[in-house]
Amino acid sequence: MTRIRFQQSLEDLKENLLVMAGLAEQAIQRAIEAYRTRDLSICDLVKRSELAINRMERDIDQAALDLLAMEQPMAKDLRFILAVIKINADLERVGDAAKSIIDRVCSMDQMPFVELPVDIPRMARLASDMVRKSLQSFIEADPEMARSVLTMDDAVDAMNRSAYKTLTKVMEENSTIAPQALNALMISRSLERVADHATNIAEDVIFWVQGDDVRHHKSVQQMMKQQAKTEADPPAKHSTQ
Repeated sequence: MTRIRFQQSLEDLKENLLVMAGLAEQAIQRAIEAYRTRDLSICDLVKRSELAINRMERDIDQAALDLLAMEQPMAKDLRFILAVIKINADLERVGDAAKSIIDRVCSMDQMPFVELPVDIPRMARLASDMVRKSLQSFIEADPEMARSVLTMDDAVDAMNRSAYKTLTKVMEENSTIAPQALNALMISRSLERVADHATNIAEDVIFWVQGDDVRHHKSVQQMMKQQAKTEADPPAKHSTQ
């Protein structure tokens, strides 16, 4: 394969991944619309899109593996193909999260509508923005944009923790609406996973463009902050008197 054909193959791989990304992003948006409107016809669309996403995942993986086997790429081209394989897996899991959400919506359709004290659409917007921004950073090969996605994950995590506390309390205090609250809690967890997948995509973009492995960046930062706090404020010594 000539260099020109190889570069075209990389472009084709990128284009196919972006088509899959569009399907995954649309699936999440539709799933949240189904939650908001309790429209089961939208749930059917999400179920059908999952089949297309799964099929594309297999095709993209095979194309990427073929390029690795035939071309044995080096440096940035190698990192690009590896990033595509990993992003491909995360996009498939975004589709899985959308399917999990509409499964909960279908379950809630059999229950009376209840206004729950949790803003699922707001959480969904933030998680979707993370997916969109991480994919834009992939399109533009922009590591700084990708890094900005990493900082957005904390907000989604906080919203998920808040939803857990609020909905758990609802379930404890009002057993009649506990099933609706449980479904909403599971939807919140699915959205938190979507944000995690967006974070993974952003990390893969940084790895592709700069060669930096920023996985587990949050745990490292938290450890350093805790260490700095301990050094600045050491524990008081107990009196021996």
